[in-house]
Amino acid sequence: MNEIKEYTEKIFEDIKHIDEIDNEYWYARELMSVLGYSKWENFNKVIEKAIVACQNSSINYKEHFPDVRKTLKMPNNAMKKIIDYKLSRYACYLIAQNGDSRKEVIALAQTYFAIQTRKHELSEKEYNELSEDEKRLYRRNQARKGNYNLNKTAVNSGVKDLARFHNVGYKGLYSGETADDIFKRKKLRYREDILDNMGSEELADNIFRIA
Repeated sequence: MNEIKEYTEKIFEDIKHIDEIDNEYWYARELMSVLGYSKWENFNKVIEKAIVACQNSSINYKEHFPDVRKTLKMPNNAMKKIIDYKLSRYACYLIAQNGDSRKEVIALAQTYFAIQTRKHELSEKEYNELSEDEKRLYRRNQARKGNYNLNKTAVNSGVKDLARFHNVGYKGLYSGETADDIFKRKKLRYREDILDNMGSEELADNIFRIA
């Protein structure tokens, strides 16, 4: 059984990618092969079911299933554009949950992604047992990843002035204060980050603002 677990971890770890802020992700077409699907049409049906499951949980599926366009070189130098998905760990878990349960590798995927998802989430009890510094670092990392996704979504939606965009959020949370007002009130030094100078509760409020 241990050999199976090690092999399972290896096949999913081998196709894992890491982005610039250390987020893990998997490409759907690479995952498709590992899970034993030979036709994209069949695997895409599984993805569609997983997306519905994500939506039913009131989670923004676009954060976990962003589609990406790829170009493949075909015979005679022809080019073909195909759709792929950049899947989060949670998206992979939902796909495994909606896959063909008769496939042994699907069961192994369910276990692997469930465990990996659990490792990266803290229960309320676990969080409450952290020290204030540990809570702050945990929340700061959440805010950093949230801001990255927020900036990406804003730019893709046509936002040109990100500073002004973020200021609107700060003003809504801080009774009209801009980022510069908060910076001055906290008496921060040049280039210090506002979010690096917040306690865990204030960071939690800002994570809500970002979301």
